[in-house]
Amino acid sequence: MFFTGRYLKHLGYEVCYVRNFTDVDDKIIARANELVEDPISLSRRYCDEFIQDMVHLQCLPPSVEPRVSDHMPHIIDMIKQIVDNGYAYRVEGDVFFSVENFPEYGQLSGRKLEDNRAGERVAVDSRKRNPADFALWKSAKEGEPFWESPWGPGRPGWHIECSAMSAAYLGYSFDIHGGGMDLVFPHHENEIAQSCAACKQSNVSYWIHNGFVTVDSEKMSKSLGNFFTIREVINLYHPLALRLFLMGTHYRSPINYSDVLLESASERIFYIYQTLHDCENVLSQHDKGLQESIPPETLNVINKFHNDFSTSMSDDLRTPVVLAALSDPLKTINDLLHTRKGKKQATRIESVAALEKIIRNVLSVLGLMPTSYS
Repeated sequence: MFFTGRYLKHLGYEVCYVRNFTDVDDKIIARANELVEDPISLSRRYCDEFIQDMVHLQCLPPSVEPRVSDHMPHIIDMIKQIVDNGYAYRVEGDVFFSVENFPEYGQLSGRKLEDNRAGERVAVDSRKRNPADFALWKSAKEGEPFWESPWGPGRPGWHIECSAMSAAYLGYSFDIHGGGMDLVFPHHENEIAQSCAACKQSNVSYWIHNGFVTVDSEKMSKSLGNFFTIREVINLYHPLALRLFLMGTHYRSPINYSDVLLESASERIFYIYQTLHDCENVLSQHDKGLQESIPPETLNVINKFHNDFSTSMSDDLRTPVVLAALSDPLKTINDLLHTRKGKKQATRIESVAALEKIIRNVLSVLGLMPTSYS
């Protein structure tokens, strides 16, 4: 989904992109304690590394990049709204959201309350009125960072932070909310519940969720020892080869990582850039003010590619179709540049220039144009 912003801008939309960082949660605190490091410092280091990885992959920077630790007043204010509206209750310094007070709970995932068995995806806590109730605020514990609140010192639960920060920068109603398939329940389901509990007009127009990554058809996980970081991959392959590989599968589908598939993506990206480099060399030798008309057969290739691009991207961002559609214009360019028949065409330079232009434009929208071909 890292290409969504470019495409929306291409269509003429004004885009406000918020990408928030969780820098306070149970796993971060546990890891920081293992390393004897301040949790916020640990989070900041990993956030900085993530940002650098995104730069390598040519992902557009967000309009704003909030972090939980910087937005405690927003989080506390939202929890107060939820409590005041009757959707949450306090127990010994903790604040829990009451799912039974929100009849629409489950609207995103399609799950019903009776489907949620205690101990599966939700923590067992006898203090809860319902096992599915989730923490909005957690009371302070020894060795953990904490902030003052109306319910005593503590820190926010995982879900509330996203609702509070999105409301702070986008308002209670906005267009697109993204994330992985694993976040549909309970995270995004809880986001909807708490946001609507704080403000009845809260609404997200589109939820988009990306599929999981597998390695040689087996789910990627640290426990299986088949886990790779972006940095490890781009030490072996060009970052844009990885980007091309990721875009070769529709974002909603699971994507299978393998060395063979990365090698194929590397070869493909090299072919694309070599073709454009050849175009650049040939066109640099001719008058920039070419006025000859483009032959119908070239126009047909250009129009078909443009239509495939527009239709496929507008149909739920079907990037694999667009990448496949690149084959015809690339082949046509190589025929014009390197075959005996192509070199004899009277308007070959005009055709090459027009084909190169549309390929560059599409690659730019996809975030696949390099700074140089070397």
